[in-house]
Amino acid sequence: MGKSLNPSKRQKLIAHYDHRHLQEQPLIPGLPDHVAELCLSRVHPSLLYSVCRSWRRLIYCPFFPPFPSLYALFFSSSDNEIQLLSFDPMSSRWETVPPPPNPLRLLVHHPSFLCRNLPVQSISVSGNLVLLAATAPNFNPALSRPLIFSPLSRSWSLGPPMETPRRWCAAGASGPTVYVASGIGSNFSTDVARSLEKWDLGEEDEMDDFRWKKMRQLKDGRFSTDAIDAVGWRRKLCMVNVAKQGILYDAANDIWEQMPEGMVGGWRGPVAAMDEEVLYAVDEGKGLLTRYNQDSDNWEVIMEVESLRGACQMAAAGGRLCVICGDGEILVIDVVAAPPKFWAVQRPAELEPLAVHILPRLSRLDFYLPTVS
Repeated sequence: MGKSLNPSKRQKLIAHYDHRHLQEQPLIPGLPDHVAELCLSRVHPSLLYSVCRSWRRLIYCPFFPPFPSLYALFFSSSDNEIQLLSFDPMSSRWETVPPPPNPLRLLVHHPSFLCRNLPVQSISVSGNLVLLAATAPNFNPALSRPLIFSPLSRSWSLGPPMETPRRWCAAGASGPTVYVASGIGSNFSTDVARSLEKWDLGEEDEMDDFRWKKMRQLKDGRFSTDAIDAVGWRRKLCMVNVAKQGILYDAANDIWEQMPEGMVGGWRGPVAAMDEEVLYAVDEGKGLLTRYNQDSDNWEVIMEVESLRGACQMAAAGGRLCVICGDGEILVIDVVAAPPKFWAVQRPAELEPLAVHILPRLSRLDFYLPTVS
């Protein structure tokens, strides 16, 4: 999941939180609350949720260790808006997320692209959701700066301005660092198509570092024709384009490398890395879930699920995979269980999923919040 809040922000949240609003009785009779919190932090949140109201409230406090939740970007055709919702695994309900300051009116469907959506590119980094690239109604890049949502502070913020806003790019993260490569600006440019820039969220409090930094260029623009997931894996970014041409970027040494033949050969659908250590892929044609073996340079089949046919996007964290399937169904797979288990999460009516992410649960100062049926 990466880091959630830096120490200074965490202390500010704790300092401004009023314990009297949290509960009307001690968490554990006979113990000071700060000691009770330490004891209860070792208990699984699902047990705390089911015992009593005060414990249920506790697991959503900003200072209590957060459990992972599913987040999804949805497109609403009724008002042509992008919506971000969170699925709480404790209550099994979708919850509305505070909207950004300005509505996200992005171009997702257009008559010129009958068979596909125009991409809205987002990534998870350091416990935050970051929107990086999309298309405006006038077909220009829609975002001049990254748009960031923090679940723990329940707030939106802006990242540093991009020198060249773009769409149809490669986007990903390695550790706390966001990377954007290639793509198309308002017009095609070879310089943009070959470019690579990074922004380190770990340096966001240093004004001198609140900017994008140019890194070593690609040798050509072959990755500028589609929206590409730059998957962070073992301090490298893995990128494969629609022509099934693969490349690796060594983030530690700022060099580009050829992707191993077996790795690119098994890249037949969405790919995600668990804790940036283990690569999982879905073969969208066969409905296979596979895991990459670096030693043998091949993909090992874990399971076959008919629902995975046509899968278009996947996220990984906390031992689970979340997949958007071809029919818009959202499938969750527990890859830690033996054998792996899977189940579907019913999406809200009349909303089309564009991307899924696994992030810390939303913090709440009041347990009772509006939900989406």
